[in-house]
Amino acid sequence: MSNRRKKNDRPDHETLLPPVDDEEKHEKSDLRGDWGNIAILFFLYLLQGIPIGLASAIPMLLQNRGASYKQQAEFSFAHWPFSLKLLWAPIVDSLFWKRFGRRKSWLIPTQYLIGIFMLILSLHVNRWLGAETTDTSAEHSSTLNIPLLTVIFFMLNFLAATQDIAVDGWALTMLKRCNVGHASTCNSVGQTAGYFLGYVAFMALESAEFCNSYLRSEPAPEGLVNLSGYLWFWGLVFLVTTTLVALGKRELSPSLDRGHEEHLELDIKQTYRLLLDIVKMKPILTLVAILLTAKAGFAACDAVTSLKLIDAGVPKDKLALLVVPLVPLQIVLPLAISKYTAGTRPMEVYLKAIPYRIGLTLAAAAIVWITPAIIRDHHVPYYYYGLLLTNYGLYQIALYSMFVAVMAFFARISDPAVGGTYMTLLNTLSNLGGNWPTTVVLWLVDYLTWKRCSNAADNDCLDEAMKDACSAGGGKCAITIDGYYIEIFVCLLYGLLWYRWGSGKIRQLQELPLKAWRVARKVPRVHSS
Repeated sequence: MSNRRKKNDRPDHETLLPPVDDEEKHEKSDLRGDWGNIAILFFLYLLQGIPIGLASAIPMLLQNRGASYKQQAEFSFAHWPFSLKLLWAPIVDSLFWKRFGRRKSWLIPTQYLIGIFMLILSLHVNRWLGAETTDTSAEHSSTLNIPLLTVIFFMLNFLAATQDIAVDGWALTMLKRCNVGHASTCNSVGQTAGYFLGYVAFMALESAEFCNSYLRSEPAPEGLVNLSGYLWFWGLVFLVTTTLVALGKRELSPSLDRGHEEHLELDIKQTYRLLLDIVKMKPILTLVAILLTAKAGFAACDAVTSLKLIDAGVPKDKLALLVVPLVPLQIVLPLAISKYTAGTRPMEVYLKAIPYRIGLTLAAAAIVWITPAIIRDHHVPYYYYGLLLTNYGLYQIALYSMFVAVMAFFARISDPAVGGTYMTLLNTLSNLGGNWPTTVVLWLVDYLTWKRCSNAADNDCLDEAMKDACSAGGGKCAITIDGYYIEIFVCLLYGLLWYRWGSGKIRQLQELPLKAWRVARKVPRVHSS
């Protein structure tokens, strides 16, 4: 890879370029000529979801092999790259081989490396995971090579995150400017499909019980696939399809005929400086405040509800299986929603979904409240699963409406000159806005929950010693005030107040011309020596 300037080129002087004057020549979406590009973007995002899904399946396999919670926490570092990718996004935007393509220079090597990593991992993963057994002794757990598995899957997710930066940037120029709103649809549908194949499909095909019940006429002691074979298959898929993309898809430069803005060439230093300038812009600062606070009103529902259902007696395996029938809904939803988000005001969909999501949060809390009265002797009636499925399905509609809308807004306002960095910045802020309130509400649940020992009025079960004393005396620590409901109430109140504040701010940002989202850029003017 090389930088934009040849080694012997040098800046004659610097000129200050003003933001591009792109006063809204708003065009309706016109997919003629872009259907093939949409199919390619969908497939690239699908490939991105495969290693993410596989990395999510590993903790389930580790648990079956006796891994401790400390080891599970160690492996969780494998998921960090998608939260850190902003650190190297400017490098992906700035270094490339011009003859090969700005995005392909990173996309093709990255996907080849993912395929190679999968092939190598398939040869050793069974040994690193240890023999499958129900023995949970320390002696058996020591056979698990958690550090090496963590490093390998960290690298896989690092490569997938790098691929994400390249594809996000390529989407802004691969599609006509009037169609960039559909990039969010390709992203959400493709990643969902890839995650399903890497996680849900693998867990089902790896399960002997599932295969014997639904896929075989005669039972067998193992599933149809194992992790080694599954990794080998997808490694080959990555290598073959990446070769096809490398040879068959030419990367075109931004074209005014396709509604793109003039392309600016920046080196790494300029790209990082531009990133800082973007963050300093007043509209971006307002958007940062919105993205970092918008999801806090749903945090208690998103982070704690499923755990409370398990505490109430809902089998966790059955709870996980409820996701399966909703996967088609998660794939179809972005397609249905995209027709409303491809225009000039995608955030109207975002705002309309918030009241429904708040209402469904209350419905979820009500289900948690009535669950102990429904489940008797570990028996869960089928109508209860129907109730859970209905609430969760409706909640997914509201959630995906907000997700697709905000992704379409990001695609609309992002500067194609630094598309990967701009999109990654916005996506990172959006992800962070969901992660910090989740951590906070999970941390606070126990502090907000009041308990009392059933046979000792002076025992509040505040620590492990008091809980052990209660159990030793034949009592049980019972919840008198559940912190979950306190958090639901606080989040509800916060959500209503935020909606009153945020709706006006969002509409103001949405009405800004696109040039308001661009920054003045110092770009070296170069001459060949």
